[in-house]
Parts: sequence; C-alpha cells; structure tokens
Amino acid sequence: MPRHQYKRQKAGTDSVFESLEVSKLINYIMKDGKKTVARELVYSMLENIKGEDNDPLVTLNKAISNVTPDKEVRSRRLGGASYLVPTDIREDRKIYLALNWIIDAARTRSNKEFNSFDLKLAEEVKEAAKRQGPAFAKRQQTEKLASQNKAFSHLKW
Repeated sequence: MPRHQYKRQKAGTDSVFESLEVSKLINYIMKDGKKTVARELVYSMLENIKGEDNDPLVTLNKAISNVTPDKEVRSRRLGGASYLVPTDIREDRKIYLALNWIIDAARTRSNKEFNSFDLKLAEEVKEAAKRQGPAFAKRQQTEKLASQNKAFSHLKW
C-alpha cells in the first residue's frame, strides 16, 4: 500500500497587516480557541509599539530575526549512550521557536512592571529587537549548546 505524502497547509496572513508573522503570533498566543482575544492582544501590542517607534512590523520582524536560532541539538541514541547532536533548523521551526520564546518571556514577566499582557509582549518585542532580554538569552543558550556539542555532528542522519 503506497504511503501518501502529507501536504502542509499554508498559513494565511492576518487581515489588518497582511503579515504571516503577525498571523502566526496570533495563533501561538491563542488559548482555548479564543482567537478574537488573541487578535485584540496582538493588535494592541502593535499599537503600543507604534506609539514609540515608527513601524511596528519592522520592529516585530527585527525581534524575530534576532531571536531566531540557526542550530539546535537533538538527542540521538547510539550504543546505549545518548548524544546531543547539533542540527540545522527548518525555516518554519525557526519562526515557531522565536515567537514562542518571545511569548514565554512575556508571560514570565512580573505583574509589578506591567499590568496587562499586551504591554508585557510589547516590551519583550522591543527588547528582542535590541538584542536584549530573556528570549535573546534563550537563543544564545541554544546556539552555545549546539557549538559545545559540535564534536558529535558526524552522528546526524
């Protein structure tokens, strides 16, 4: 019986900014299928960035590119031992990791600084665009781990 190839569904763009990254950010923030709540959070976050900077999409894209890792480690089992093998990352996984690290960093911010999630997210995006903050530190930590295990790169298959 022949196996059928899985056809990956293309993600659409959002209605306001016509951006794939904004659409993905909305989907990653969404909880329990409440897309309108996530959409309002993202658009108010972009309005907060727009008030301080010129273009919020440029700031968001710069933050994503600064947080996007080039390599990650995957565990490979060989002869009873597990090795951390550095591998290249697919383009869609790069965006997924970058956006989720930004969202997680915004969620872990204390409520003393900012009282709403859209303000936390806006601050995190601005810090990531400046190559600062916990999301950028997570990228550096991931790439450092990959470079430390460069000796096992011959084990990838």
